[in-house]
Parts: sequence; structure tokens; C-alpha cells
Amino acid sequence: MSLTRTLIAAVLTGAAVPALAAPDNYTIDPTHTYPSIEFSHMGLSVWRGKFNKTTGKITLDRAARTGTVDVTIDPASINFGLAAMDEKARSDDFFNVEKFPAATYRGTFRFSGDTPRSVDGKVTIMGITKPVTLRINLFNCVPHPMLKREVCGADAEGEIVWGEYGMKLSQYGQGDAGKVRLRIQVEAIKDE
Repeated sequence: MSLTRTLIAAVLTGAAVPALAAPDNYTIDPTHTYPSIEFSHMGLSVWRGKFNKTTGKITLDRAARTGTVDVTIDPASINFGLAAMDEKARSDDFFNVEKFPAATYRGTFRFSGDTPRSVDGKVTIMGITKPVTLRINLFNCVPHPMLKREVCGADAEGEIVWGEYGMKLSQYGQGDAGKVRLRIQVEAIKDE
């Protein structure tokens, strides 16, 4: 019997209405969440940088096999492991953090069976929003041993193109070299 028919039958007969599972809400743990980027450096090597400051919320509705992701990244927190590159990335040649102090990713989970496998969403960098699908490589939820609450973690990745976001130095990233791998390593703690 469909859920709608079950609810109607319960109301008409005075039977108990089955409880519907509410979505679970999670707050991103900024000490265990590090979005990162990887891109070609003039075809010579691959530069990797991670963002050290991230906030956000995740909603997971296991019964409906859906959910949402809302991540805000502080681009000024970029860390390539080289101070000169960090400063260049903060400048108006790249992230222009003075004018655009936040980048975001917002999306909706797509499930395969009972497990989220991808996120269809949009990335906003420097005020420009483009669709980006993230493939989920790893997803798991466990009871946190110290907090005594559920914590979920994931590793997801997708691609963006520098030039589409107004990066001034995107000429170094033409064609396939202009593709930037975006990864979001995230842990989120279930709200009480």
C-alpha cells in the first residue's frame, strides 16, 4: 500500500498514523573539514591548496533518500604550503578575497540505494555561480566516541574551470589545463 493510502486509511479508521522520519541536521566540523583545489601549473606540475576555514550545514533524509549540502569557504584561508603562492591566490588575480570574502557550494544529494553517491550543486566563486556535480568517493556515519552523537564524513570531488569564474591568470589554465579539481573532505556532527 502506498504511503498516501496508508495515511488516509489511518485517519479514516482512527488508527495510529505511522511516524515519518524527520531529516537529520548536521553542522560541519571546521576542524575536520578541508576543501581543496588541484590545478596544473603551466603544464609543469600540479599545485594543491587547501582551505583552512570552512562552515556549513548538511541535511540528510535517509527515508526519502535525499538531503542538502551548504558549505561556505573562506578563500583567504588558502594554504598551498608556500606563502608567496598563498598571497597570490588571495590577490585580485585569483580569488580577490578583499572583494569576495566567501565562496560557497550548495547542492542536493543523489542516492544509490541507501547511500549518497553524488551531489548536484552550484559553486559560487567571486560572485559567479556555476553548476558542479561532486562525485562522492567515501561516505560513512558512525557514533562519535567522545561526543556521543552521530558524525558523518565524506570525500567528494568534481571539476571547475578557472576562466569561468573570472580568474585573471586563467590564461595559464587553457583547455584541459584550465580544469581545477575541487575536493571537499568533510565531517559533520549531528545537531542535538
